[in-house]
Amino acid sequence: MSLQRRGRFFIVITTYNRADYLRGLMESVAALNPAPDGVIVVNNASTDSTPAVIGCAREQLAALPAPVPVIEHELAQNSGGAGGFCAGVERALAEGAQWMWLMDDDVTAVPGAIGALGPWMDKYDALVGRRYDAAGQPFYWQNKFSTFLGFPMPVRGDVFAHSNEFATNVGCFEGMLLHEDAVRAVGLPDPRFFLNWDDTTYGWLVSLQRPVRYVNEFVLRKARSQRSVDLGIRHLNDSSDLSRYYVMRNRGLLAHYLRIHGKFNAAGFALGTALTAAKELLRLAGVERTLRGTGRLLAGWRESRRIMAATDFEPMPPLGRGPSRQESTDGN
Repeated sequence: MSLQRRGRFFIVITTYNRADYLRGLMESVAALNPAPDGVIVVNNASTDSTPAVIGCAREQLAALPAPVPVIEHELAQNSGGAGGFCAGVERALAEGAQWMWLMDDDVTAVPGAIGALGPWMDKYDALVGRRYDAAGQPFYWQNKFSTFLGFPMPVRGDVFAHSNEFATNVGCFEGMLLHEDAVRAVGLPDPRFFLNWDDTTYGWLVSLQRPVRYVNEFVLRKARSQRSVDLGIRHLNDSSDLSRYYVMRNRGLLAHYLRIHGKFNAAGFALGTALTAAKELLRLAGVERTLRGTGRLLAGWRESRRIMAATDFEPMPPLGRGPSRQESTDGN
């Protein structure tokens, strides 16, 4: 397994005021076989019992036959999922991680997940495994990013009907696995997104340089039940006013990344923005049975226009090279 893993494997978790969910996640991490080499928990300025949960998990994982260090990386203020993963990936690299498995706090890991991902890690530097929903059913996630629209388009049918891997060009920080080579080439996740579009954008940036694969391995289970509606080609889950604001606001950041890479089409992007708004309105009406929240969509869209007009935008810079992959392998 050590040869397949090709280096130190860290789990990077971002958490904010979800101590109960975090407890379940950490218990599942303790049951992983094989185990990770380390766990980074980014505490996004939680005000609940999160530090105590992390402390208990540290003791539990330290008592394993091969102790697993649990590092709490506490932030002074809530920086959202994007800021949390930016800080967590940076800390993991500083701790010597070659692989970083990113996940939110409201999932649990399948016991054999790392072993299931091992063979794929010999082939690719950016992977997304499958998830079960809270009811134990396969969770729908299969799409490709349209640069014309600046919008991820769902892919119909069974993408694993003829192969156990599906070539995509987006990421999902609820379970994306990254080798340090991919991270160093693209840079850290952009904390300016705070929430929404950060993982989609990051996966697309990685795909410009190397393959991104969605693989037919169930590695996570969603622990938080959500209201949802089945649209046939995809599912829509319930959301929040905060998420609604950022899903529109961050269109401005996405536009800058598309421009930098020569992929921005004004008409197509405007259509993609309309599709984004329509999806959120459908989510409100069809899933949450209300139209309250439309004001946050409008506020986010207005802020996106201000961001798009900025002339001083700079992308996240690539990082300096760490040890080569051969050096990392030889060191195991």
